[in-house]
Amino acid sequence: MAILLGILIISFIVHAIAIVPFVNFLYQLKFFKNRTAVSQEKDDTASSHIRSKALTPEGGGLLILVITSLIFSFCIPLLKRLGFEITHVYPINDEINIIFFTFISFGLLGLYDDIVKFFELDRQEGYTGLKTRYKFLIQTVLGLIIGAMLFINLGIDIIYVPFLGVLHFGIWFIPVAAFLVVTFANAINITDGMDGLASGLLMISLFGFLILSTSILDTPLSIFIALWLGGLIAFLYFNVFPARLFLGDVGALAFGATFAMVGILTGKVIALMIIGLPFLIDGFSSLIQILWVKIFHRRILPIAPLHYLLLKIGWSEPKIVQRAWLVGIMLVVFGIWLSII
Repeated sequence: MAILLGILIISFIVHAIAIVPFVNFLYQLKFFKNRTAVSQEKDDTASSHIRSKALTPEGGGLLILVITSLIFSFCIPLLKRLGFEITHVYPINDEINIIFFTFISFGLLGLYDDIVKFFELDRQEGYTGLKTRYKFLIQTVLGLIIGAMLFINLGIDIIYVPFLGVLHFGIWFIPVAAFLVVTFANAINITDGMDGLASGLLMISLFGFLILSTSILDTPLSIFIALWLGGLIAFLYFNVFPARLFLGDVGALAFGATFAMVGILTGKVIALMIIGLPFLIDGFSSLIQILWVKIFHRRILPIAPLHYLLLKIGWSEPKIVQRAWLVGIMLVVFGIWLSII
């Protein structure tokens, strides 16, 4: 654990040094959010909130993705050379490849969407960046590839359910894993709508999975989570209210997909659902609103997602975020407890 904490501190220092010039670069580039699907909803609460963030750059997730990947690529070989024992649950090279593939592939998809959206490369009416159906199709393909890598390369085809035992899915584990990856990628992307909301909840959740990964002695996964956490903490300094930087799709999609993959690799899918419940609730509130409008041509909620609904009924943005963090802390405690009983 001392090594992991040291790695986390090093990651934080590297990210903290790099993030200030990176933020300044994004401001110079004017990498701002112009129009989004949320801002097009005819609601004064959402519209005024979006307008208040209009000149805050997005893309902070790109810095975390690049630095974390670079450090992770040479961290394990360095530790081996220094004589540290590297324990792992799965074939180490295959596990590292899956981590990299998930983190980078969804990051590249998000980066492409950010570039199309922010530089308005698509001039069609009602423009919101990469079309939702195309984005979802690509996410599904990537999710199935990740599921196949988990099933074929690592031999994972089970989910442990507390009090019930082990459920064997066989080849059907591939679509189950893909569903989890795509669900959390979109859920965290939707939750990333307030200063410090998604990044703070993710930081809290990853501390829980850092504990779980060390309990199963999976060194590569623990090192990756520690590096990721160091970057998130440095980012969160600039993301808390009033934010000077947002994750962007490049961060939200990469982090959501990888978060689900981390839960699968630890063998704690039920803990993943519990610890990630705030993301799932926020994402589900948006999904049910969209489906209700398409089917019944009216809204089931005054506004979605949930964090905008709380804003509409009078909660301040810092209150929403801070109370979400408290809920997240207790869900992490509950998820860990459920995993070890």
